[in-house]
Amino acid sequence: MPILRQIAQLGQPILREVAQKIIDPQAPYIQALIDDMLVTAADANGVGIAAPQVFESLSLFIVASQPNPRYPNAPLMEPKAMINPEILRVWDATEKGWEGCLSIPGLRGLVPRYTRLGVRYLNRKGELREEEYTDFLARVFQHEFDHIQGILFIDRIEDTRDLFTEKEYVRSLQSHA
Repeated sequence: MPILRQIAQLGQPILREVAQKIIDPQAPYIQALIDDMLVTAADANGVGIAAPQVFESLSLFIVASQPNPRYPNAPLMEPKAMINPEILRVWDATEKGWEGCLSIPGLRGLVPRYTRLGVRYLNRKGELREEEYTDFLARVFQHEFDHIQGILFIDRIEDTRDLFTEKEYVRSLQSHA
């Protein structure tokens, strides 16, 4: 039965480590970890979560985009476990977009990301997948991919004036509505 895991917070050393490759994607421990990560992300209204965020330095993350209170306009998709993911190709176009992080509660930032990328990963059955992501899903993939490289979204912000508290972020959205 899946367990709700504690989420590592900014300052925890594991968030700054490069994660280890997974040798056997179908190992019972990895399968249980995926299940734990799925329930933990859903409980925290996350659209993704990486293994280092639940104190496991492994090259694994979940992309689980769905509308929720943190991301009301997120597209709906079936959650996917991505094991040993790679970015194969990026297109030139980048765009700044708002990001938050379960490991950095209370902050949002405008982060430049590629708007289109080709990726490769193993699914939870150990099958190799190659896919292309655009826009929001490309942003989520890059955010989670950064986690397994020991990089946080605040490291990608170009100007500290693009960093807001959650309260001011919500207020700025309301003033532009």
